[in-house]
Amino acid sequence: MENEELDLEFDDTVTLTLDDGEEVECAVIAIYPVEGKDYIALLPMEGEAADTGEVYLYRYEEDEEGNPNLSNIEEDEEYENAADAFDELLDMEEFDEIIDETELEEIVDVEE
Repeated sequence: MENEELDLEFDDTVTLTLDDGEEVECAVIAIYPVEGKDYIALLPMEGEAADTGEVYLYRYEEDEEGNPNLSNIEEDEEYENAADAFDELLDMEEFDEIIDETELEEIVDVEE
């Protein structure tokens, strides 16, 4: 499953159960590919992690029935690649927003 566009509407949420048993409700920021694997970026919606804007990254797969499966990223290099790709997605989203605002300003200027 690929997410062609970074959608920050947070329509989808997941509940994670952390190693200590704590459950955390998270908004799905993006599902994106890196080197043949898919990753998911999750933003906690409550608690300390939400207050600091911490984002959780996991490897993302779907089983034969389409059910999602998240797994920890164990290797440092794999995590760095997934984090770098996520940063690039954020940069592209910010760039797209700047372009959209500029285009909107041009339209408003033309109409006046």
